[in-house]
Amino acid sequence: MKLLYAEDEAAMSEAVVDILTYHNYIVDAVYDGAAAFDYAQAGQYDGIILDIMMPGMDGLTVLKKLREAGCRTPILLLTAKSETEDQIRGLDLGADDYLPKPFSMRLLLARVRAMLRRREEFTPDILTCGNVSLNRQNSELSAGGLSFALPKQEYRLMELLMLNHGIFLSTEDLLVKVWGYDTDAELGTVWVYISYLRKRLAALHANVTITARRNVGYTLEVTE
Repeated sequence: MKLLYAEDEAAMSEAVVDILTYHNYIVDAVYDGAAAFDYAQAGQYDGIILDIMMPGMDGLTVLKKLREAGCRTPILLLTAKSETEDQIRGLDLGADDYLPKPFSMRLLLARVRAMLRRREEFTPDILTCGNVSLNRQNSELSAGGLSFALPKQEYRLMELLMLNHGIFLSTEDLLVKVWGYDTDAELGTVWVYISYLRKRLAALHANVTITARRNVGYTLEVTE
């Protein structure tokens, strides 16, 4: 899952990005409202977290402009604890939820999960393809009574393949969506991790395989 997080306090931003990344989210962090609007318009995000108090363009203005532009991505607002009017206005402008500051990281994670569950195309906590399942809560890949707890990047790659099974994704797409736009990783990294996942699927005796098509990309397919 890919999130956009807009927060002008550097220390807060770093802490939140660390905890979200630890829980397998890909996060693009920005530090002002104008950047938040530009990133939201240009990128494909599963959810957006907006702090209301930001320089240049506040979070409510960003929210309003995004909804007016037709953006339907779920948005969680971060508000000051006492600012009830901001919370009401944010919900009226199209926010999906709000979270007053200060907040616990556990509560933030719960609100993010709830926000993502309310997307138009609901995706369950357990993804399945053939006899393979991927638990999005604990990163376990399972089949036939066996399971592996996948490391972060393997989990992200497997999640993306399972969400798009039957659809070929190019190596470039996989690199950007799993490692992020600003990654220093090279295309060869994708090939290495595809190899890791193929070995895990073989060890699970899975009836799905990662299929490659030259100059097209990779997809997950059920084998008979």
